Amino acid sequence: MTGAALLAGVCGALLIGGFLLAVHALTSQSAPARPRRRRLRPTAPADRATRRQPAVWVASGVAAVVVWLASGWPVGGLLAGLAVVGVPWLLAQFSAGNDAVERLEALQEWVRRTSDVLAAGGGLEQTLIRSAGTAPGPIEADVATLASRLQARWPTSRALLAFADDLDDATGDLVVAALLLGAELRGPGLARVLTELAHSLSEEVTMLRKVEADRAKPRANARWLLLITIAASGLAALNGDYLAPYGTGIGQLVLAVISALIVGCLLWMRRLTVPAPSPRFLIDREGGRRAELEPEEVPVR
Repeated sequence: MTGAALLAGVCGALLIGGFLLAVHALTSQSAPARPRRRRLRPTAPADRATRRQPAVWVASGVAAVVVWLASGWPVGGLLAGLAVVGVPWLLAQFSAGNDAVERLEALQEWVRRTSDVLAAGGGLEQTLIRSAGTAPGPIEADVATLASRLQARWPTSRALLAFADDLDDATGDLVVAALLLGAELRGPGLARVLTELAHSLSEEVTMLRKVEADRAKPRANARWLLLITIAASGLAALNGDYLAPYGTGIGQLVLAVISALIVGCLLWMRRLTVPAPSPRFLIDREGGRRAELEPEEVPVR
């Protein structure tokens, strides 16, 4: 390999790396870095996905450089790097769909258990603290965090508002609003309100399961379209004569346009299969300040 070719490869690697970092910055769902306390019980899948991200991006950059140097196609290298990151993400998006329903069902179960304990004469704060030991899996970490804040002598209203932020859902706001009223009024009707709310959540879970069943078919179609596109691209790569026109400058431009259209179509299909979240009505305006001032969370005993 000549010095010019080596220099071109290094420049290409830096260019692709910069582009991938820009894409990661634009598509990442994580919030900007800010002081945060350690979470009590982070969910294992999310924790593993966070640890895998650096390795995935490194593999993406390596794949991009290898394909570029092997084929001499900058667009091909760029597509290979994006495929390493984008294909697993799209497959996960098209395969998912029941997470929100399971989380809502877990919230309904937790509300029903809490109402039963309150109806038996339990105090609100102690009931919320003890509920962390039996909270359903999808909201276990959020309930444990609520319990730890109450144990750390947070005001009940502040801990409940923080709990609403952790749930980050309009239905969760409805539950927290009922708990806030109960904490303020201290009347005997909170258990009855939570029982009615749990019944309403149960009906909503049934409705959402029917909606998700209707969405399952377009998700499966999108997943198969993605797999067929990858398989067709792999077979086409084995045919040198078929891909020869794409080796020119104009061919690279055409390849980039075709690839952009395919990616845009897949992202559009993904958007159609993802329900729009309902707007929240409980906003903790001091949430940003709380992240800097909140005390160290202690485990629930």
